[in-house]
Amino acid sequence: MSDGAFLRRLFRRRLVIFGAVLMLGFLLVSLAAPVLAPQGYDEQDLMRRLQPPSSAHTLGTDMLGRDLLARVVWGARISLMVGFLAMSLGFFFGSLLGLLSGMYGGVVDRAVMGFMDILLAFPGILLALAVVAALGPGLYQVMIAVGVNQIPSFARLVRGSVLSVRKHEYVEAARAVGASDPRIMLRHIAPQVIAPVIVLASLDVGTAILASAGLSFLGLGAQPPLPDWGGMINQGRAFLRSAWWVGVFPGLAIMLTVLGFNLVGDGLRDALDPRLRQA
Repeated sequence: MSDGAFLRRLFRRRLVIFGAVLMLGFLLVSLAAPVLAPQGYDEQDLMRRLQPPSSAHTLGTDMLGRDLLARVVWGARISLMVGFLAMSLGFFFGSLLGLLSGMYGGVVDRAVMGFMDILLAFPGILLALAVVAALGPGLYQVMIAVGVNQIPSFARLVRGSVLSVRKHEYVEAARAVGASDPRIMLRHIAPQVIAPVIVLASLDVGTAILASAGLSFLGLGAQPPLPDWGGMINQGRAFLRSAWWVGVFPGLAIMLTVLGFNLVGDGLRDALDPRLRQA
């Protein structure tokens, strides 16, 4: 499929365009945080605490008088960084384990899939909590915890895809001419299984943002004064009746970001999977 045909399939639905706008908008906001909020995320003014949205403070202020718009903007950088790095960790190790499991089968397959089954036996949040408990609270610990939680989904997807293509003629031909197993995996098998992995990766960024926000809400993620969206919701829950904006706007930021990635992921699935393409 040509690039033009792929883009037409991807953006033929308005919801996908809307998701792409949301996704790119938050990415640009995170990159432009020093320009959009030059005062930083921790500038306090106790005389202006818990002020409602106004011309001076577009999203209002929090309990310490900090501008909420600045904290949401800087929080986008932190939340997206956690989402992408956690997804990348799950993508790399999950895809590697899935390739090895599907390629070699036998003892390797049973060992890898047995370990994945053990990880999947734990509820996702419980597994993440266990990893954070072992490593301690913090931003990078949350990345590792969420990334470990995503490894099984990538491993099982890649293994299933490898099993479906490893018996194809071009793989057998490469093996017959003496190609090594790593070359076969990287040159002949990996390109054939990458499409569903890209779809899963786009969806898992949103999942990682949600999971990291949940851990931060529990106080296990980015530590104050870093403006993590989940931590901001936790701080604002005590003021939902008197100052609703402190918790609502970070929650809206999470919802819109995850919605954008999910809509783009659905569009990629329709564009890349021939079974789902409409005439």
